[in-house]
Amino acid sequence: MIDYNQQLEELKKREIESITIEKENFLDFRNILIAREDFKHFRGTAHHHGKTVYTYTEEPSK
Repeated sequence: MIDYNQQLEELKKREIESITIEKENFLDFRNILIAREDFKHFRGTAHHHGKTVYTYTEEPSK
């Protein structure tokens, strides 16, 4: 199983630029993402075929 929490930490620390989540993994990823206190700092951009690319932002979304 993919360690999404580790990937989110790497994204937050700017060790990686983005995380690409495939459609079939989205719900598992989302459950981990929304459990984090800093989840509003992660921005997801939807792409074709159900892919979502997440980046980290300094300012939380509203």
